Amino acid sequence: MSLIVSVSGIRGTIGGPSGENLTPRDVMAFCLAFGHLLKSRHPRPRLCIGRDSRISGPMVAGFSQAVLSSIGIDVLDLGLTTTPTIEMAILHHKAHGGIMLTASHNPMEWNALKLLNERGEFISPEEGIKIQELSRDQRIFDQFVPVEQLGTSIALLGTIEEHVHSILSLPFIPVELIRAARFKVVADCINSTGALALPVLFEALGCDYKLINENPDGRFVHNPEPLEVHLGDLCRISKETGSDLGIAVDPDVDRLALVDENGRYIGEEYTLVTAADFMLSKMGGPVVSNLSSSRALRDLASSYATECYYAPVGEAHVVQKMKEVSAVIGGEGNGGIILPALHYGRDALAGIALVLANMVHKGKTLSQLRDSYSQYVMIKDKLQLGPSTQYQDLISVLIQKYRNEQINTEDGLKIDFEEGWVHLRKSNTEPIIRIYSEALNAEEAQSLVDRIKHDVAGMI
Repeated sequence: MSLIVSVSGIRGTIGGPSGENLTPRDVMAFCLAFGHLLKSRHPRPRLCIGRDSRISGPMVAGFSQAVLSSIGIDVLDLGLTTTPTIEMAILHHKAHGGIMLTASHNPMEWNALKLLNERGEFISPEEGIKIQELSRDQRIFDQFVPVEQLGTSIALLGTIEEHVHSILSLPFIPVELIRAARFKVVADCINSTGALALPVLFEALGCDYKLINENPDGRFVHNPEPLEVHLGDLCRISKETGSDLGIAVDPDVDRLALVDENGRYIGEEYTLVTAADFMLSKMGGPVVSNLSSSRALRDLASSYATECYYAPVGEAHVVQKMKEVSAVIGGEGNGGIILPALHYGRDALAGIALVLANMVHKGKTLSQLRDSYSQYVMIKDKLQLGPSTQYQDLISVLIQKYRNEQINTEDGLKIDFEEGWVHLRKSNTEPIIRIYSEALNAEEAQSLVDRIKHDVAGMI
């Protein structure tokens, strides 16, 4: 169906011909390329490997470990885990990098190799380009070690517990106050590793919790992207059970969406706003988000007399900007919270702790917190890329048409209007153009999307 190669790794659907789908040969090429890059820096590299619950996970993980062993790389195997957990494990266990096998929000037929450096962060664009080049170099398929130099594989246990302990050890997290509140929580685990990680966090924070879709068999009950249209059961059960909040994560637990005590979908955009509200109440400093994120974060930062900076979409870009400006918190509008005091990676577990901390710190329900922030409505839409679509020509036409508006071309095209904004960008993970818009109400936001779709109708 599809194979997408980007600077952060390789992603595709399982099966079919090599180069068009994610096959063992594609996995082998990227593992060899990543491994040889690490071997050029370390005589005997150690890598952490983990996976979400996808059906293809055991096959891809086993094959990846065998390939790495064949070139003399030792593997610390986390097994079923979360992306933020493997990022933390790389730091805790002083590994030279890591591979997380997950296609994030994509359906279950997809899988991917997310490549991480020795800091537990996504590899840089420069490293990604180098790995792509190496993966096409036939010489890497002829460089294997003799039997006495084969890499080893060791099961690394207790990493989720280590991860949660690190979160609760942060000095600004009011652990005892959260425990005393005895929050009642419902969590949609989307049949993946949230079912393993969330209970550890909830029990450590004294929460009374209920899990739904908790069997981590990789057979996702609904579309795994944590959007309102997919979370009807979570909204209903949260309200029926009188819970303080509902929580939805994606399959690798780096994105977090919220539902309030009334069963209202708070969504992903206000996850970062809620978490940032707590952090800014505790310490001064700027915040960072991506160009597709809500103006609500900018408004919140302004209320604390601090700056809000924007970066191109993608965790690596946001992290780079956060480091440049010494941000106290950052992330993306898709529910990804990045807390530098913990690590530079999107982390739903850290996000949950910050949301609960803000609720207990402010003495407010989640609905009261949400209603205290700027009220915007965002529309997230997309256009399927056709085989003849000329993406750059499409962008050029729009730039010319809206040249009198505020234009940003750092990442696709963002057009700021007085009544809102619209952002178009080519997806790194799917053959689509994403179209996001935001305005003060749904009608205005939809109108912006419809206007852009009309403008490019003949070019798709």
